[in-house]
This record gives sequence, structure tokens and C-alpha cells, in this order.
Amino acid sequence: MDDPEQRLVFSGVDNRTDATLPAWYERTRPDAEPISFADAIRRLPRATETTVAYKNPYTDEWVSTERFSAIVEPGRLQQQADQQPPSTDGGTTVGGSPAGETVDPLFHVPTSSYAIINPVDVYAPLEEVLRETEYEGQPLGELVFGEMRQYRGGGEVHMDIMFDGLSVTLPERREPITMGLTSGYDFFGNHAVYVEGFARDTACANSIRSLTDRETIKHVGDVEAFDTWWDRLLDQLGFLRGDLAAFIDDAQTVTLDLTSVPFDLTEFYELLEFPTYLATQAAQDARANAADPFAPDMWTLHSGATYALTHAFTGKEGSALDRYVRTANDILFNPEGTLERVRQEFEARAEAETDADGQTDVASQAALAQLERVTEDLRAQVSQFETREERLRNRLTDAAE
Repeated sequence: MDDPEQRLVFSGVDNRTDATLPAWYERTRPDAEPISFADAIRRLPRATETTVAYKNPYTDEWVSTERFSAIVEPGRLQQQADQQPPSTDGGTTVGGSPAGETVDPLFHVPTSSYAIINPVDVYAPLEEVLRETEYEGQPLGELVFGEMRQYRGGGEVHMDIMFDGLSVTLPERREPITMGLTSGYDFFGNHAVYVEGFARDTACANSIRSLTDRETIKHVGDVEAFDTWWDRLLDQLGFLRGDLAAFIDDAQTVTLDLTSVPFDLTEFYELLEFPTYLATQAAQDARANAADPFAPDMWTLHSGATYALTHAFTGKEGSALDRYVRTANDILFNPEGTLERVRQEFEARAEAETDADGQTDVASQAALAQLERVTEDLRAQVSQFETREERLRNRLTDAAE
């Protein structure tokens, strides 16, 4: 992903919490100086409204309007008025901008229906929920850690909120998969406040995103009580932990025999519409970690995809990444649908190569028949996924209600 303009790493809910970063996470952020979750929230840029005006070219006068309001960062308005560089405190930043750098205070000019939701509005209620909610006898406030990433002058923020010890441990290895939430928002009218289930594979620092349906709060009108919202989301995370372990266990029993299909591992990811550079990275990782490189299982294929998206994706966080994440998750949660998608794409490409008489060449016909046989064989292996996925969705729905 594109590097953020600023990254805030946090550990513990507030300064009264005696918390440190897990050793595995600290290795991924060796230069980080973690602060508390509460401090990190309050260092994020906030927004406020101010009047918008337009210039009448005939009179050379500015005319204000109530139909729109400018969404601006108040600290930068002061900075702009003083015409001085932002003040600093021990090398930290003001208004989300590197010390000494002047940034435009304007985020957005929406219609009057836009309601500002500042980071403290959303995440301060989570502080109290983390203090009051326990996992195995410890408040989540002592277990919380993660990072907040700022883009576009801090007007767009994405964050990973994880809990040390709230994890899935696979039988064959010591490194757990740490559970958490990913959340974010922007002040540009593009991203409503969102939260969804998230996990980090500590063995390889792969991010496993979009593990639950995304819940959003739009910047329109009144918003619900966020403490209740966070309570419900953390309940869902507890359900997800057990089911994720079961999904991984099942996925490890379903293998793709590459000697029986008419494509190699890189082409497998390309047929899922990963660009070649991501498909190549995913294939390299899957091949390196597969117990049998000629027959990787679906969990290994999923891990290859998440490795590529975590460590090689060159775009920014947003809709493009979300689309690839959904595809990667289907490898784990919906292997039958994934294999059907591969078959359909392979068939479409074969049809695109037909001759002028509409005849598919013999090699392509044989490859299609070969792929159909493999797909049929694998359907029997993945029937248990449908039942498990339906049960997980029902449990998450019940928790939401």
C-alpha cells in the first residue's frame, strides 16, 4: 500500500495502562514510539464548519451562502492566520502535518446535510468499552494495540485495532493469528465511518481484512450511541475467533492439484483478476509455504494472496484494495465459488481465442474438460463450508440485533 503521511502506533488504552507492544509487532515497527490509544485519537486532525462564499464578478464582492459549509481543520486555520509554521512539542505534529509544513486547512465543501463526525466522537466511547470489557480476566484496555494511518493531511484515516492474546492458534505452529478490528473515515465525503473484522497473522505479518460485513455510520444527521455500537462489534469479534479457526482447519483439507489443472500457480491468481505483479508475489509466497508445492491447500492459497496485498500492493487503501481483499477471502471462506470463478474466467479466455469459424482449438477443449473434472472433484470436499458460513452469518446477524 501507499505509505501514509503519518503513522501513529499505540499500545494500551490510556497512560494509566502498563502495556507494551507484542514482540512480533514491534519487529514490524522497529522505529515506532508507541503512545496510548487515547492519545492517538486526540492527535488525529479534527474538522469544523465555516461559512462558504462565492465571488460576484460584476461587483467584485463575496456573497456567503447557507447551502454549503466548508469542512476545515481548526488548528490550520489558526496557523494560516498567524502565517507561521505549526508549533511542535517534542517532535510530534500539529493538525496531522509534519512539523514545519503548512497544510491547506480545507478538507471538503459538502451540502448542508453533511454532519461532521470527529475521531473523538467515534473512538472515545471505545475507550470506556475497552476498560470495562474483559478477555480471560484482563481488560481489553490492557491488551489493545495497533496503528492509525493518516493520508491527505489527516483528512483520511485508517486504523488497525488489535488485542494481544485474543487470537487463533493453529495446531502445527506456535505463532497465533491475532484478532481485531479495522476502522476508518475521511472528511472528503468519500468514506463514511466504517468498522469490520480484522486479523493479523503474526507468523508473516499478513493482514486478513474484511472478516465481517462492513458496518458504517454516514456523515448525515444524528448518529447512534457509539458505546453500544462498539459493544456489539466486540461481541461479533468473539464469535468470529472460533469460526475463523474452524474455517482455516477445513481449508487446510482442500487442496488444488496443480498437476491436474491447465494453469500454474501465478495464473491461478491472474484468473481471479489479480494483476500480474500481485499474482506473482502471491504465487511465490504460497509455493514457499505449501506443504506440497504441487498441491497447495486453500488456506495456503489465501495466505499467498494476503501476503501480496499486505506487502506488495502499490495502490492506496480504499475500493481497489477492498475488491482484492474480498477475492482473497473467498479463497478461504468460499473455495467452491473461487474455483467456479477460476473455471468461468478460464473458459471465457478460451472462447476469446476461438477461430473465425467459432471453433475452440483441441488443446483448449481438453484443458476445459480437465478443469471441469477437477472442479467437480473439489466440490465434494468443500460442501461443509456452506453450512459453516451460513451459521457464522446467522450468529453475526443475531449479535447485531
